Amino acid sequence: MGAVLTGFASLAVVIALGYLLARSGVLGPGADVVLSKLTFFAATPALMFLTVARADVADVFSLGALVSVLTAFVLVVLYVLVARLVMRRRGAEVTLGALSVSYVNAGNLGIPILIFASGNAAPIAPVLLLQLLVMVPVGFTALDMQTGRRGLSLGNALTTPVRNPLVIGVALGLLFSLTGWRLPAPVLAPVELAADMAVPTMLIAFGMSLRGSPVPGTGADRGPLWTAVAMKTLLAPAVAYALGRFVFGLSDAELMGTVIVAALPTAQNVFVYAMRYGRAVPLVRDTVLLSTLLCVPVVVALTGVLG
Repeated sequence: MGAVLTGFASLAVVIALGYLLARSGVLGPGADVVLSKLTFFAATPALMFLTVARADVADVFSLGALVSVLTAFVLVVLYVLVARLVMRRRGAEVTLGALSVSYVNAGNLGIPILIFASGNAAPIAPVLLLQLLVMVPVGFTALDMQTGRRGLSLGNALTTPVRNPLVIGVALGLLFSLTGWRLPAPVLAPVELAADMAVPTMLIAFGMSLRGSPVPGTGADRGPLWTAVAMKTLLAPAVAYALGRFVFGLSDAELMGTVIVAALPTAQNVFVYAMRYGRAVPLVRDTVLLSTLLCVPVVVALTGVLG
């Protein structure tokens, strides 16, 4: 537990550093965007490649991965039922709310949190593939039909995953893991340097993005907002635990990684989708922020109980 708390304290310090850098303006306007692109296109793909390449494929596509997929499906169904039957919501607001409770921050905060909590980022790989290969195309198709606008063409929706640097990194890692190939030392060294840059850079970028964020939970969508936040931070890990422990009988180590993946906050990608379609923007924005803030105590508690 002490090591986990130290790890989260380190995360908080680096995020605070990013916030202070944004307030001081020393890096200039738009620096958080530049740093985010750096991690997205270079550092994080290198980290995912090394993580998956050094892992056993059975550890990546395991029963834990199946639990993660089923957990996302259960959350989507439950949110849609509650939103339509209880809160009387319809259309794109329901779709974006469902994405908010099921689409986890796999490529940004998810990696450092999983590394600090369980020591292994491999469980994030199948979740990342699920979200990019299935949830993105299906989500965009549903939003296109519900809003009557073309936020993204079907062709782009289907080809986006294979053009995503994170998917490319995972795919190459799987290739090396399956074949047993190893990069020669002169090639491996710069890849490791780029991978080492991923976690601190993405944390600084996230800290910088917090500057100027509005106070969450003050709008008209308080009911759907707190429903989404409760599902994301509390119900998701509970469902993953129940499935993993009582249905699939996961080992303690695999169960812990799977439950922590479920407890990860809502991905910022969903906010981008809401902005693209002009629907449920405050709901998604506040869900991202609140689930991110609440994720830390939830993961610390889970680590203490399951660890």
